[in-house]
Amino acid sequence: MNVMRTFAVLCFILFFSPLSWSTTAPMNSNAVKPQTLKDKLNSLAAKTSRSHSDNLIFDLPVTYNKKVSRWVAHYQGPGNRWFRTWLQRSYKYMPFIQAELKKAGLPLDLAYMVMIESGFAPNAVSHASAVGPWQFIEATGSRYGLSKNWWLDERRDLKKSTLAAIRYIKDLHAEFGSWYLVAASYNMGENGLRRKIKKHGTKDYWTLIKLNALPQETQEYVPKILAAMLISKAPNLYGFRDLETMEPLSYEVVVVPGGTDLGPLADHLGVTRKSLKDLNAELYLGYIPRQVEKHFIRVPKGAGKIVSSYLTQQTRRVALE
Repeated sequence: MNVMRTFAVLCFILFFSPLSWSTTAPMNSNAVKPQTLKDKLNSLAAKTSRSHSDNLIFDLPVTYNKKVSRWVAHYQGPGNRWFRTWLQRSYKYMPFIQAELKKAGLPLDLAYMVMIESGFAPNAVSHASAVGPWQFIEATGSRYGLSKNWWLDERRDLKKSTLAAIRYIKDLHAEFGSWYLVAASYNMGENGLRRKIKKHGTKDYWTLIKLNALPQETQEYVPKILAAMLISKAPNLYGFRDLETMEPLSYEVVVVPGGTDLGPLADHLGVTRKSLKDLNAELYLGYIPRQVEKHFIRVPKGAGKIVSSYLTQQTRRVALE
């Protein structure tokens, strides 16, 4: 069944991609025979099999229209630099996000919402003060269990915000019943979408767009996600080659006392301060206040014992002082 689905999607991408295949043979004695459809599909499959992100199975409905086409062209053109960065980051963060979605029984392609929301940047902040990879505003984050105070903002934490987003998405799907409307409500707020559906008497996303019933940002939101899905699953086909792929996110969790500063700890571990702060983005001041008894932090895989030894040395030093 998966083979047939893959074949169908390959055909879809082949014929709807803004790129085209040349079937004109060169006019010389060594002319190459024009490629048949089978040859093209085999060639595409061979190319995509070499890329980690070229998973040509979709578990969200795929619509290809003018809006989606425009965003594909934008990411290939003016937005190329940004989209290339997002693609490269996706190798690091997408496996983690999709693993959590799979555990929750949700479509794995919902992870592309994070690509559009924040480009996988843990410290992303929008003009509406939405924060983190899933871009939660403070009220929604609080409703789904994300804490925020003067030294901690759990909206920036990839795992905590992903688990909160999963709960939120499940609630949205239970109400609206359509993944496109889930995305729309995530973008504009469920109350606003609820009013628009009631006013216009339809729960079809594309009909609401035709009626100009949704904010402009929301009208473009699903097309952006669909464009990101199409390109990300076959980046070579869309001109994104030689990507500097990142290793998948890997860490271990250790408990540390109040007063722990991520900067000196990163120096001791021999990693960059930025990398350790990104791993613990919820600590947006970069340290744990002394009045906090203890806190769990993430450190690179295999560094747990080194951290424990370092903290023991720090405790002894403080005691001697």
